[in-house]
Amino acid sequence: MPSANYPSPPAGCLCRGSPDTSLDESDLNSQLVAYLERLGPRQRVLVVPPDGSRAHARAGILLKAAYDFYGPALKAVLPALGTHRPMDAVELERHFPGIPQHLFREHRWKEDLVTLGRVPSAYVREISGGHCDFEWPVQVNRLLTEGDFDLILSLGQVVPHEVVGMANYSKNIFVGTGGRDSIALSHWLGAAWGIERTLGRLDTPVRALLDYAQNHFAGGLPLVYALTVVGPVNPVDSPDNTVSGGVAGAGAGHDARHGDVVRGLFIGSGRTVFEQAAALSAAVNISHTGRPVQTMVVWLDAAEFRSTWLGNKAIYRSRLAMADGGRLIILAPGVDCFGEDAGIDRIIRQYGYCGSAKVLSLVAGGDLSRHLAAAAHLMHGSSEGRFDICLAAGGLDRAAVEAAGFQWAEWQTLAAHYQIEGCSAGWNKRQGEEFFFIKNPALGLWMV
Repeated sequence: MPSANYPSPPAGCLCRGSPDTSLDESDLNSQLVAYLERLGPRQRVLVVPPDGSRAHARAGILLKAAYDFYGPALKAVLPALGTHRPMDAVELERHFPGIPQHLFREHRWKEDLVTLGRVPSAYVREISGGHCDFEWPVQVNRLLTEGDFDLILSLGQVVPHEVVGMANYSKNIFVGTGGRDSIALSHWLGAAWGIERTLGRLDTPVRALLDYAQNHFAGGLPLVYALTVVGPVNPVDSPDNTVSGGVAGAGAGHDARHGDVVRGLFIGSGRTVFEQAAALSAAVNISHTGRPVQTMVVWLDAAEFRSTWLGNKAIYRSRLAMADGGRLIILAPGVDCFGEDAGIDRIIRQYGYCGSAKVLSLVAGGDLSRHLAAAAHLMHGSSEGRFDICLAAGGLDRAAVEAAGFQWAEWQTLAAHYQIEGCSAGWNKRQGEEFFFIKNPALGLWMV
């Protein structure tokens, strides 16, 4: 990677990638093993991969490589669930094939916690520009501190994100294995700062919060991060705003199931590793539509998106490209609920995606003051009246969808109308109607 565009990697790190790089399973295996060999022997290893909602991260490949390398020294695997629903045995085998089920531990985000320290309220006020004033508890799953591990290997994908700016790195630990209070307050900080000045940014208030936790309270955790950057095989950007035809280096790294390719792998323990991954992610995961989009159609794969808590990525990642007065159509055959957690689901059904002004008043008035993660989600999931949102969900009826503040439609009808199976990522035209199509919003960020 050219040094003019990417920070120099520190000694002891492995950084490989570029917008044209293509890493296949063999590459990922060999690179991780080479790094682990440099680390030297380990007796008790914990691996913290993302859960099934991060299906494109290639965490299953990296976990299997670590398992094969360490054998019985790999003592446990703790998927970073955050507030998401637990993975069942079928999901674990699908996302992490070849890993014995007895190694998996479930992160119970309301119970299995230890507080490493607290970020001072003065610092939170400073990084939030005065929008927030609270101490932030640095919470992690107690397994990290009580398991006597000599290596904690955190796996994940760096990609633009609505709460933290760029996902993964320390977020996988402090949010993915965090607790009720730490997750709620960090999400509220991101919402109070504003989603549209957070998306795709390296440095944000939430990232500063996580950096503080990493620098002040994680010194006793033997953390190593293995970060992937995954990009589309065919990027949308092109000079004439049409879908481009191919990309150099797709080759053997192309995943035909997902239509994506691993562009980089970054392994190490310091922030520079994350900065390198984030710089590459900005290059391959941020797409430009060329002009505001009047009609946006987003597909949510049923195997990946089961709730609006996850599926509202269709809103987050496309909102910077939407035209005022436009229409965002979300085709979500697998979505059958709002929240991943029963309590959050109830709150979303009660208040709906009612916009920032209303949510702020509900928090100030006490109605949502104890449910800040849900409050932040309600803010993020609103267009603030700027464009219409149609949610065509396979498992939610019209009354529930409209009560949540969205337009309703049958997903099969709209999928047939837009002939989704024949769509290319980017601009399309059907029966004289032009629209922009996103195959998977989890893989990037779209803006004009």
